[in-house]
Amino acid sequence: MPANLTPEYKKADEQYRAATTDEERLLALEEMLRTIPKHKGTEHMQADIKRRISKLRETLEGRAKKSGGKQTDLFHIPKTGAGQVALIGTPNSGKSSILAALTNAPVIVADYPFSTDKPVPGMAPFEDIQIQLVDTPPITADYAAPGQVNIYRGADLIAVVIDLSADVLEQMDICLRYLDSHRLILDDKTPAFTESGSPLGRKTFVIATKADLAPAGTLQTLRELTERPLKFVEISTKTGHNLDLLVRRIFEMLDVVRIYAKKPGHEPDFKDPFTLPRGSTVIDLARKIHRDLAEQLKFARAWGAAGIHDGQNVPRSHVLSDKEIVELHFP
Repeated sequence: MPANLTPEYKKADEQYRAATTDEERLLALEEMLRTIPKHKGTEHMQADIKRRISKLRETLEGRAKKSGGKQTDLFHIPKTGAGQVALIGTPNSGKSSILAALTNAPVIVADYPFSTDKPVPGMAPFEDIQIQLVDTPPITADYAAPGQVNIYRGADLIAVVIDLSADVLEQMDICLRYLDSHRLILDDKTPAFTESGSPLGRKTFVIATKADLAPAGTLQTLRELTERPLKFVEISTKTGHNLDLLVRRIFEMLDVVRIYAKKPGHEPDFKDPFTLPRGSTVIDLARKIHRDLAEQLKFARAWGAAGIHDGQNVPRSHVLSDKEIVELHFP
């Protein structure tokens, strides 16, 4: 019986052959298994894919155990703060300048290409929280560092950095081709996670840099000729134009809420709020504070939430809102 393989399967097979890391190979195999026609003619192929998936998972799990929890992957940046934003761009697009302007990270800002040869994280303040920005080595039409895809896969947001004073269409084409080739852009066809729970697509937007050097109308032209429905933020790190707006837009796109924890009988802690995805509930907050005690939660009280009185008891299923004060009561 002929296999009659679908275009989706063939595309996943191409991604498997082009993968440069075991994580990428695993994602491609999972997509191949999902899209392969399920009939007698593909039974042997399905079994082979499942075998390869199992072997890769064992390899990755063994590697993690062998490392003893230590960071061994150059392109694995542990998340801190309210969210992680990975920057992607071609040489001299202005990625390092963004980190230099918004964080205290030790980046090298130079007018020669490839001054960034490894990922550099930095923390950008926004009101009462910190947002993690990660500068990455530049990509070209022909090259990206092996394993670099893992940074973007693990981030909450991907920011495509475009130099408005250079060839914007070429830069955009290189970045989008790279992201699309790895199924990194979250859209109708690419979900945030695979069926097995592995991270896949990520929210993506554009930071247009060097606005002070750009010819008039450059950003508008870029918007009109970019077919993807991406959001744009125009900035200049030299003049400071829209830097505050950029951080605010990032906070909005992260779509998180800040919750001020309050111990019974004490004042709320307004200095270091917990951040959770919008739509999280009281029990989600309890799990974040103390996973082992969360199921023992007796009740909670809330202040600053719409539709309730300050200090009112709320159920575990109460959906949290930004800047809400919550007091958890355990046995």
